Amino acid sequence: MHNYPVKLPLRLDWSEMDLFGHINNVSYFKYVQAARVNYWETIGINSLKEDGIGPMLLSTSCRFQKPLFYPGNIVIESSVTYMKNTSFGISHRILNSDNELAAEAEDVIVMYDFDANEKVLISDALRNKVSELEGKTY
Repeated sequence: MHNYPVKLPLRLDWSEMDLFGHINNVSYFKYVQAARVNYWETIGINSLKEDGIGPMLLSTSCRFQKPLFYPGNIVIESSVTYMKNTSFGISHRILNSDNELAAEAEDVIVMYDFDANEKVLISDALRNKVSELEGKTY
């Protein structure tokens, strides 16, 4: 089984319900965004450094498995699934209050130089930090 080392518990909000009485699908993307930023904070890339380099979301997708309902709590588990030269993927699992899989999401992140407007190589320091957190070499 795949290991998800970064976990983010969240409380579902009444305002996230839709006309059908369950949590709207748009909210799942907000949860994934919160989990993505939480992962970035864990590995230290949540803000631009003096060099103007930081993460940029290239793409995101979500597969809905079960509806979520208010009131309730969820946990989003996150893990880096691959790392290339300039980009890496983060897989997320959204688990409901009964620890059942409600959705799976995939992000592709590119490291970006916002001053030069171009992607850049992932630093060895970042690669090592993710490898240590995930318990495998990238």
